[in-house]
Amino acid sequence: MKPAAPPPLNALRTFEAFARHGSMTRAAAELCVTHGAVSRQIAALQTSLGVVLVSGPRHALVLTEAGAQLAERLTPAFGAIADAVQTTRHGAAREIEISCLGTFALKWLIPRLPGFLEAHPEVRVRISESYQPVDYRRDRFDGAIRIVEPDQAHPRAEVTHFMLQYQGPVGAPEVMARLPTLAAVAGAPRLRSATFRRAWPAWAELVGLDLPAAAVEREFAHNHSMVEAAVSGMGVAIAPWAFVAPDVVAGRLSAPFGFVERPSWFAFLRPEGRRDAAVDAFRDWLTTEGALSPPPPIPSTDPGAGTRR
Repeated sequence: MKPAAPPPLNALRTFEAFARHGSMTRAAAELCVTHGAVSRQIAALQTSLGVVLVSGPRHALVLTEAGAQLAERLTPAFGAIADAVQTTRHGAAREIEISCLGTFALKWLIPRLPGFLEAHPEVRVRISESYQPVDYRRDRFDGAIRIVEPDQAHPRAEVTHFMLQYQGPVGAPEVMARLPTLAAVAGAPRLRSATFRRAWPAWAELVGLDLPAAAVEREFAHNHSMVEAAVSGMGVAIAPWAFVAPDVVAGRLSAPFGFVERPSWFAFLRPEGRRDAAVDAFRDWLTTEGALSPPPPIPSTDPGAGTRR
């Protein structure tokens, strides 16, 4: 029996882009084609394979089980093709794209990155800021830096913890000077980030503090905005040490009550089973830098006066 002809590569590529984005409009934008062209390519692929890959109304198509299984295999395959083309085009040079929490990139990663680039001149590093959960069934970057929790799932990812996570209250020096106890801190205007709204209650539980309802609460889209609001004197933020260490050291922020270790880690997530020497080098460098990163300072006075459980 004559083997069936393979489906057109362009149809596979179009379907992979749709599956990764979950949107024909976004797939069309990535591929620089029309919405209709994406629809026709997916229809042609289904006809070629004799399998239904998408279902639902035209404006809200979703993957079938067969479509999801195909997409899971296509995304790493097209990623490997892109890597091979890039290596051929640039010779020994290799560019890796790392997705990273924006505030961590600004305050921790980028100030240290010249050391990696000096040690690995053959590797180019492109940083993409994102706070979204990592899922390598759809994501095509080479690695990601996230804060991970003990019970958190990371589909298709190898996870390397490289630094402990500490959290504590910070504010402008003149603000913190007016807050002699944890109870006073709990009564101050609270700053929080939309990326982790539970920061205050999570910290209070760790330090054994009964947290009253907030009299004033101000929310910001991202941690770096929240940190700058704390610097400006707008209130007190519960922030990771890695996000505020430069500002505390420089005196822009004060942290008289110190930081408490959280049951979570800064971690590097890479696609499962995908070997890459440049990504290996970046992961190993992160692990070394994490071990060398100074822990938060110990408070010089006992902050215990306050409302405790």
